[in-house]
Amino acid sequence: MFIKHDYIYETLENGKNADLSEIKSILQKAGDLKGLSHLEIAKLIQNDSPEANAMLFKTAGEIKKKIYGNRVVIFAPLYVSNFCVNSCTYCGYARGNDFKRRKLTDEEIQEEVKLLESMGHKRIALEVGEDPVNCDIDYVCHAIDTIYATENKNGNIRRINVNIAATTVENYRKVLDKGIGTYILFQETYHQPTYEAVHPKCLKGDYEYHLTAFNRAMEAGIDDVGGGVLFGLADYKFELLGLMLHNEHLEEKFGVGFHTISVPRLQKAEGMELNQFPNIVTDDQFKRIVAIIRLAVPFTGIILSTRESAVMRKEVLNYGVSQVSAGSCTGVGGYKEEAVSGKKVDQFEVADHRSPLEIIKELLKDGFIPSYCTACYRSGRTGDRFMRLAKSGQIHNVCQPNALMTLQEFALDYGDDELKALVEQVLENEVNNIGKENIKELTIGNLDKIRDGERDLFV
Repeated sequence: MFIKHDYIYETLENGKNADLSEIKSILQKAGDLKGLSHLEIAKLIQNDSPEANAMLFKTAGEIKKKIYGNRVVIFAPLYVSNFCVNSCTYCGYARGNDFKRRKLTDEEIQEEVKLLESMGHKRIALEVGEDPVNCDIDYVCHAIDTIYATENKNGNIRRINVNIAATTVENYRKVLDKGIGTYILFQETYHQPTYEAVHPKCLKGDYEYHLTAFNRAMEAGIDDVGGGVLFGLADYKFELLGLMLHNEHLEEKFGVGFHTISVPRLQKAEGMELNQFPNIVTDDQFKRIVAIIRLAVPFTGIILSTRESAVMRKEVLNYGVSQVSAGSCTGVGGYKEEAVSGKKVDQFEVADHRSPLEIIKELLKDGFIPSYCTACYRSGRTGDRFMRLAKSGQIHNVCQPNALMTLQEFALDYGDDELKALVEQVLENEVNNIGKENIKELTIGNLDKIRDGERDLFV
């Protein structure tokens, strides 16, 4: 087993009491994009002095800017089934919770997709509970087909990331054949005793089978996988080292580690109270988690959901996070329900209720470029090919033009006058930084330049 509990405990113990000179040396190494050793991570985790934090956040911000520039990828989740046989103590979908279960019909999926597309989304994360009878792999694959086939006024969904329960190589091949993007699965917690305690008497309770899911996915040919833990279940210091051990295992065995790491924090959900969990992560601890991940795996994307408040999301974008959800509903059929009744039906409490348009405007005002680009997956830049480009710095030459193009597209199709003015200013500021002369032709009125079927011209 590659998650060695005794080794993690020992490393954390050895990393205690690092002084500022040690922290400074570690951060200098990280600033050169060399990553961090396990012991270096342990030292950073356990020195939270104001001086150390200031240096940590500064270095993480510099690394993020060096690799990602000012781009922020936008996506939304789509929940299509809440049937679940598991009894996870932290989840609103737990089988013991008494509510009417449902899965979406083709027509209902199409309605949700059209509502998502009408908000400007081109990239979604498909979410389902685990139920081999009511929500089997064939239903998931059919849902993917339905989503991709759904056309709306301004286009369709171009990329579906998939978050389904740990399954077999054969089933992973089935979803791969449907043209998915990243396969996402949260370990929830790497601490095995905690894992078994929060997953009592259920399919998901097999720690080792869940832990090795990415091995089977990669054996099936999926080369982009996204990991994560639910911070608050176990000691966050243990979880950080667990994430790094998992990433290194995948790199050693398959040549590429996590494409993304998600950092959800435990939130109130139906059937549970937060005071049941003794390892709740504070805001200050959460900020340090994000920054340390950025230092440890500088080329890996960090995803933040609407579990976090607008204030928190705004802050951690500056030193780690590269992808955020926008306008999210975490309930089955939630987008239509909100459109009809104004109410959200969520799997857990959502903290950021702003619309995508509101989020886009704030990102622009804060100096970021929101990106709806999905060109890498449509052009085969995945797995180790993507990572080679990222580590060489060449990915910037692809991502920046595509980010501007898709921002332009969003403004044309969904923007109001305020947004269009903001985008015009961004284009004016950025045009001299792009090594493509025809980017200068991109103005708000030049619609036909991007409506060519693909739209992402600089693929």
